[in-house]
Amino acid sequence: MIFDATPCTLGEGPLWHPERDQLFWFDILSRRMHTKGQHWDFPGHVSAAGWVDYETLLVASDIALSRFDIASGDTVKIMDLEHDLAGNRSNDCRADPQGGFWIGTMGLGAEAGHGSIWRYYRGALRKIYADLAISNSICFAPDGKTAYFTDTPTKQIMRVALDAAGWPSGTPQVHIDLTGTDYNPDGSVVDAAGNLFNAQWGAGRVAAYDPHGQFIEAFAFPAHHTSCPTFGGADLSTLYVTSARQGIDAPDEAQGATYAIKTSYTGQREHRVIL
Repeated sequence: MIFDATPCTLGEGPLWHPERDQLFWFDILSRRMHTKGQHWDFPGHVSAAGWVDYETLLVASDIALSRFDIASGDTVKIMDLEHDLAGNRSNDCRADPQGGFWIGTMGLGAEAGHGSIWRYYRGALRKIYADLAISNSICFAPDGKTAYFTDTPTKQIMRVALDAAGWPSGTPQVHIDLTGTDYNPDGSVVDAAGNLFNAQWGAGRVAAYDPHGQFIEAFAFPAHHTSCPTFGGADLSTLYVTSARQGIDAPDEAQGATYAIKTSYTGQREHRVIL
């Protein structure tokens, strides 16, 4: 079940690059991006990426969106991201079907109201949601008409309609309501059938919900803090899951590892970011 035993203090942002058949993931607090057998260190907190082409990723950090060259390790800033907010960092991010890139931010101490969700689209960056604490669960329906996200402390995963260009249209509605439970929604991904898979921080599991938000099943992991899932592998049926050892006293090797399990579901091909 363990795909990579490298311990992450705060594992996040798993990305299956569909042209390279390669998984990338991040350790936010260690300021590091990983792939199997290799890692890259960054000067700031990096949390997630989208793929631009075979050689290039778009990486979100605490102060910028940057082009990252996989072969050389060179980073070139595209634009600032909350560079004037010293106590903030990026968190959950994902590319949308229209070629945009959604970036969640939050305070380093998860302070209420410090987080936002931004969208980068064809050279422009716009804030679309504000006054959040822990932005998470950014993912998209296969038809490109719906986006999902959460502010983790609310325990509600929201859905919002998207227009033809991928911008939110209308008021977000509750899609999955976990209030009154012990489950805290962290990162999510949507498969090709529209089912949403949510990593639930503190519960050691990823739960699957159908397109109507109804629970289907849950996958258990030995890591207490499961943080974000993504689909990958040759047929996109492998569920990769990051985890964290943050806040765990005397963590064992299961905490902070990155996991992979075969499923009966088929993921979406990760969308390309258009710069």
